[in-house]
Amino acid sequence: QVQLVESGGGLVQPGGSLRLSCVASGSALTLWRMGWYRQGAGRERELVAAITSGGTTEYEDSVKGRFTISRDGAKNTVHLQMNSLKPDDTAVYSCNARNRMGIVPKYNIWGQGTQVTVSS
Repeated sequence: QVQLVESGGGLVQPGGSLRLSCVASGSALTLWRMGWYRQGAGRERELVAAITSGGTTEYEDSVKGRFTISRDGAKNTVHLQMNSLKPDDTAVYSCNARNRMGIVPKYNIWGQGTQVTVSS
């Protein structure tokens, strides 16, 4: 069974940086799209950034220019470099892996989440 293991969350001051990592284990195939979602207090869950196995990326508007998503050569490890952090970035960040819609095999996998708190 595939598991996503996250690390890198913590408490930082505004303007600081964090680097989140997500490692997929137990998969015999290349995961099509891996990314990060977040949910702050009183907010709906939203996509922060995602990257496909082919290298196509997408970002939520408020993090463009501040966050960078990347995958390693094995394609099943993803990182999120977060710079110039703001209090509004405070949220639980969850790693996700899914296939393209309508494509077999079907999968939609979630990590346990890691807390990011930006506060002075």
